[in-house]
Amino acid sequence: MLRALILGGTGMIGGATARRLAAVGWRVEVTGREPGRLPPDLIEAGVRFHAADRADAARLREVLGEGADLLVDCICFTADDARLLLPLAERATSTVLVSSKAVYADAAGNHANSDTPPDYGGPILESQPTMAPGDMDYRSREGYGPNKVAAEHVALDSGLPISVLRPSRVHGIGSTRPREWVFVKRVLDRRPAVLLSARGEGIVHPTAAVNIAALIETVAHRPGARVLNSADPDAPSAREIAKTIARQLGHFWDEVLLDESADPGLGRTPWDAPHPVVLDTTASLELGYKPVGDYAATVAEEVDWLFDVYRAGDPDGLLPAPDDPYFAGFLDYPAEDAYLANG
Repeated sequence: MLRALILGGTGMIGGATARRLAAVGWRVEVTGREPGRLPPDLIEAGVRFHAADRADAARLREVLGEGADLLVDCICFTADDARLLLPLAERATSTVLVSSKAVYADAAGNHANSDTPPDYGGPILESQPTMAPGDMDYRSREGYGPNKVAAEHVALDSGLPISVLRPSRVHGIGSTRPREWVFVKRVLDRRPAVLLSARGEGIVHPTAAVNIAALIETVAHRPGARVLNSADPDAPSAREIAKTIARQLGHFWDEVLLDESADPGLGRTPWDAPHPVVLDTTASLELGYKPVGDYAATVAEEVDWLFDVYRAGDPDGLLPAPDDPYFAGFLDYPAEDAYLANG
């Protein structure tokens, strides 16, 4: 039986990977801080939990033991994290480091978290330039990308068979920032209209956690040092995403497609972008990766999960709080109602 160890395996990506591997006969073990965060279905599938802090090198070595066929790191954010990973990767046949499309920079140096939105000029290949590596606070807007780049460099310079995956706008069950909530919440509140800035034409490529899991299984059987984009086979616009979610929940609303004359704060969504942000996944496909499904097919489980958690009263506090600053600008009902009343 093949053995997989997933660092940070109780989260969205780790959970999806554990489910996929356990379903095809792998012996799956995950690390985390809180055993209570391991989803019940993973326990039922035989996934084993190890209490371990990501920064505790000795504990991680103990958990890994003599080695694994696959080592997956879902919580590698800095160069120090990557350096701690290397001794573990030496005892794994294939290792995966989950990075992010946030590392990419355009010709002017703009990136996902810069004040000026990037313009990549077309689909982004893995050869696209990245930001310079850095070591400022990785939890900050300015530090996230540079720290991920630094972590990638440590991993790739090691010469070990580490596959670096770069997903974008990840969605799935267990998300701690479920972007689809901006539309699910509107359905739950029975909003009669949805306002969409820039006519809802913004595109930022989404990536299903289950599609990342499928790519991880692919590279598990094809060890190597490489960088691979990870994204859904389609890149829907914000308007298409709104339609998909409303349709799944059986809700109908009027679309209000705003143009440049509208208040720029109205109709914002997490997929707004003046220039399309699309990842080229040719390299992943050529490796033998087969997506689980497109955005509409793969987002369905997350939408149902959000809906069910809300209906159950959210006893575990999984949904965004009403005062969550990230979602506040996307769910400004008073401003929307004022616009509609004056329209």
